[in-house]
Amino acid sequence: MIKQDDELDKLEEDIRKLKNKYDQFFAGIQKFPPMHERRVLEVYIHELGKQKIRDNTRRFRYSQLLTRYNQLRELWGRRMREREEGPLDFRRRSALLNAPSEPPAPKPAPIQEPRVTLPKADPYVRVATGANGDEIQRLYGDIEKEHLRLGKLPDITIEQFRTMVQKQSEFVREKYHVAVVAFRVDVVDGKVKLKAKPIQE
Repeated sequence: MIKQDDELDKLEEDIRKLKNKYDQFFAGIQKFPPMHERRVLEVYIHELGKQKIRDNTRRFRYSQLLTRYNQLRELWGRRMREREEGPLDFRRRSALLNAPSEPPAPKPAPIQEPRVTLPKADPYVRVATGANGDEIQRLYGDIEKEHLRLGKLPDITIEQFRTMVQKQSEFVREKYHVAVVAFRVDVVDGKVKLKAKPIQE
């Protein structure tokens, strides 16, 4: 029983530490999100979930911790998206509020949360030779978002994803003799897929 209680104590502490690291990232103290620590924690949660918890008190506590972590995951995913797209929407709203007397501009399409699967918007992310990593981060954010929408956890770390994109980019560049490869995240038959296409410039 002591060992089992220690497992839940560790889970609670690991969730707290990961939340602190994300808080530091969103505050600008850390440059990158703690994806490695998050992956380690999710593996630990997965291993605990495979155990048969017979004690009602422990089962209830585990359920509470899991609910707490899922809420944090949704919050982090939303804040990651706001970091990428929020400032632009803020500038648009500010411009409308600060210039009420100007003649109305042509009505744009309704502003809504971008979906990588929308056919009318260009969902592709261009990855050029020597890209600085922002494109990889954006693509991984799209993958994470689609997994969350499907109620799943991403099955790949950002380090593994970066290696995969680099290899696929090199293959497409050599095959089509281009410098830029564009990627998009799509959902096919309930599975998250990464699609690539060459960009002729």
